[in-house]
Amino acid sequence: MIKMDNLGKNATGGMIKNPNELRDALRALPPKRLDRMNAAADEILECYRVLKKGDANIVGEILKGQGTFYEWDHYPEGDVYDNETHAQYYYHAHREGEHGHFHTFLRKKGMREGVEPVPYDGDAEWPTEEDEIICHLIAISMNSAGFPIALFTTNRWVTGENWYEKNDVIDMLYGFIIDHCTPSWPANRWLTAMLVLFRPQIEKLIIARDEKISEWQSGKPGVDVFEDRDLEIISYLDINVETQIRAVKEVIEERSS
Repeated sequence: MIKMDNLGKNATGGMIKNPNELRDALRALPPKRLDRMNAAADEILECYRVLKKGDANIVGEILKGQGTFYEWDHYPEGDVYDNETHAQYYYHAHREGEHGHFHTFLRKKGMREGVEPVPYDGDAEWPTEEDEIICHLIAISMNSAGFPIALFTTNRWVTGENWYEKNDVIDMLYGFIIDHCTPSWPANRWLTAMLVLFRPQIEKLIIARDEKISEWQSGKPGVDVFEDRDLEIISYLDINVETQIRAVKEVIEERSS
């Protein structure tokens, strides 16, 4: 396993790190957005409920029937792709401190018309065909019990993506919908809901990602920042689903009282 290294300095700077900061951030949200997060919370709880009845968990659903679990391999084989929304994800492992992590993406056909990757004049080959152009949204780190423990963003070379500016990536988040039953309906629904429930933190991680890229490039002129192996994980935040759900429901209750 690779250690959680190549992590940009101050990778957790500016993040929502405690329940009080979380509640303050939630209070600032429009009611419709908070309601959407609450609906996602209920969806996640429902996924956990049905999985628990079958003595199953999210990670187990993804690895079911996939044979031996090998580091670096994508699970399920061939990734998961929604032909209508053009959202995509896979699960794999190669780090200490976690069982593995999900990488979530949106492909070109799912993006708003006119959105383009940032200009690039380096030597790496970025995807150019419409069916290959892809943007990484967020990664979700999982523990051995099949529950999420962290969110993080990665450098371009990690996933071979096209790099989009932070506002465009944030705009893509609601486009991540996996609306079919394979390899697991509860796992697909759970992952879709996670990007809604944790959207405030994900937005901050994406903003921090771009700030770190700019800072890193300024400190290493002449180096292709998107291909620099010294910068792998750009922004990172520990999370707790129960804490997030509790805060959402408490803020909604405050507004209704």
